[in-house]
Amino acid sequence: MHSVAARRSISTSPDDTLERFIGRYPNLLVLTGAGCSTDSGIPDYRDLEGEWKRPPPMTYATFMNDPVARARYWARSMIGWRHFSTARPNRTHAALSRLEQLGHIHMLVTQNVDGLHQAAGSQQVVDLHGRLDRVRCMACEKRIPRVSFQQRMTEANPQWTDLDAPHAPDGDADLDDRPFAEFVIPCCAECGGVLKPDVVFFGEQVPRGRLNQAMSALDRSDALLVLGSSLMVYSGYRFAACAAKQGKPIAAINLGHNRAEPLLELKLDCRCDEALAFVNTIKRKASGHT
Repeated sequence: MHSVAARRSISTSPDDTLERFIGRYPNLLVLTGAGCSTDSGIPDYRDLEGEWKRPPPMTYATFMNDPVARARYWARSMIGWRHFSTARPNRTHAALSRLEQLGHIHMLVTQNVDGLHQAAGSQQVVDLHGRLDRVRCMACEKRIPRVSFQQRMTEANPQWTDLDAPHAPDGDADLDDRPFAEFVIPCCAECGGVLKPDVVFFGEQVPRGRLNQAMSALDRSDALLVLGSSLMVYSGYRFAACAAKQGKPIAAINLGHNRAEPLLELKLDCRCDEALAFVNTIKRKASGHT
């Protein structure tokens, strides 16, 4: 009996290989990561070995307990948002939207916080780590649009508005050596509570309802397709581990190392848009797709 690892295929010419995988297992749960959005101008975190390219992102405990670190986060984010908010879907997002329209994707679970899958037309999406275009009060749970909070930050910090800095992942900017303790963070207009982006920070739990929705979708799918994620973070890796435990085939498309490689039936070391280039040629399942 062959192991899953023995069946793994690594290729840099993936077009017909991934198409065969989707043909065999057309009822997919798709899990996406940062590699899906790099072509939209949003940098990723990790190198080809799965290691950090830069200092790890903000943790929940630091954000909540260190006022200067929180000010540093929001100051950098105020600058970074200007670029992040202009990002538009790329060919990978468009191909996944079409696969859903064709009936091949049961649910798309994304680790990204950019909303680009929905902007491309995907309907069945779980934002596993939340959305950066919303801000949440940690006291009263009120949510507000990021655009309105951005305006409040700009008005409260006019001396920071002309600053610029290189783009960083998830709306951050490499703005350093500034008097961050002087940055004014608006509080919740309803209760005066601490405002935080409505995303899951490191050290913070994925909301249980969101996780249950994604896991239920995996239960109803016949295979898992991972795109643009090295699965180094457990919140993503757990889907591969669960799929393997259920005996479901797993394919992964990403450049470089993937934490779940021993579990994979198919591994393609290439860009996501290259792997999905065949999508416009396939037909609906009901039309006899094989």
